Amino acid sequence: MINKKIFTIAEVGINHNGDMNICKKLIDNAIQSGFDCVKFQKRTIDLVYSKEDLAKLRESPWGTTQRQQKEGLEFNQNQYDEINKYCKQKNFSWFASAWDIKSLEFLDQYEFKYNKIASAMITDISFLESVASRKKHTFISTGMSTEEDITKAVEIFQKKNTSFELMHCVSSYPTPEEDINLETINFIREKYKCNVGYSGHENGSVISIAACMYNITSIERHITLDRTMYGSDQSASLEYSGMKFLIDSIKKIQVAVGTNKLGFVTEQEKEIAKKLRAHIKS
Repeated sequence: MINKKIFTIAEVGINHNGDMNICKKLIDNAIQSGFDCVKFQKRTIDLVYSKEDLAKLRESPWGTTQRQQKEGLEFNQNQYDEINKYCKQKNFSWFASAWDIKSLEFLDQYEFKYNKIASAMITDISFLESVASRKKHTFISTGMSTEEDITKAVEIFQKKNTSFELMHCVSSYPTPEEDINLETINFIREKYKCNVGYSGHENGSVISIAACMYNITSIERHITLDRTMYGSDQSASLEYSGMKFLIDSIKKIQVAVGTNKLGFVTEQEKEIAKKLRAHIKS
């Protein structure tokens, strides 16, 4: 079964590589391919990572330490303002997933319609409570999470009476097909009695298209200009052709599902039947 209303999220995340020109091209690609919105990620580097981790060596376009790499990938106030302005000019929806409360408070200024709990944040109870208190519809990714983790998150949003949907997710990049377990979508829906989406990190579009047949209400895929670009998320992302193929395929399937009437004959079939059955004597 396929839902006739699947909310499609183009996840830029950090695939902009700190470059506003790349960022705007990704937004344009999301618009042109037919996604409903584009999403980013916001972190306060010194809160999300320890001093020890930030001091470790890591070669990147921005230097030789983890700190330089993380800071190179993080947009500042002016850049987020530019994203906001650009999306308004394009009349296109955007939002971002915060990875800490300070980032959540920073993002409040943009008055998003949605919030997102990244898989990494689903075990942070105080963070979940802060997000739920904002009373915005929230997408909750379930990667790396136990049933107990998910249940606790659901209970927080239910107690706050905040609208949410869970997103089946496997947090490996790219995800091997045998680890994806699309049947989990049905289990989550039955257990928590809520809408369920799919956040995919696999190569290509086929599995994401298959996920749509599980009556999902949302789908999220990382996007990129080029899968060979620098970045840990790039290889599991969709380039423009993949983005377009995904959205076009979803729309075609939604139309093709049609009716469950047996013996329904289309007008075209009636004309063809006259020709092909003309030799049959009734």
